[in-house]
Amino acid sequence: QVQLVESGGGLVQAGGSLRLSCAASGLTFSNYRMGWFRQAPGKEREFVGTIRWSESSTWYADSVRGRFTISRDDAKNTVYLQMSSLKPEDTAVYYCAASYSAGLGRSGSSYAYWGQGTQVTVSS
Repeated sequence: QVQLVESGGGLVQAGGSLRLSCAASGLTFSNYRMGWFRQAPGKEREFVGTIRWSESSTWYADSVRGRFTISRDDAKNTVYLQMSSLKPEDTAVYYCAASYSAGLGRSGSSYAYWGQGTQVTVSS
């Protein structure tokens, strides 16, 4: 049974930083692209960023590029989202997801497994 468990969310002031973690089990982690998505109240889920398997190339949404960094530790079956210079508009539930599909990994439909989410709240 595949499980993705996010942690590290919380309340932070604007301009601050948080690091989210997503621990995976039940899959061959190194074979999967990992993605981060978020959903704010009343809004649709949106793509945040993704990291490929093997060479670990990354891609980010324009809204977070330069502020957020995704990394992975295949030995620990964990993917991270380092968030810096946080803004109130970054407030959302953040989800990690795993994909075995080819493609750019920017669509949620390409991800087979999802975590339960972790709340990030940025105060102004």
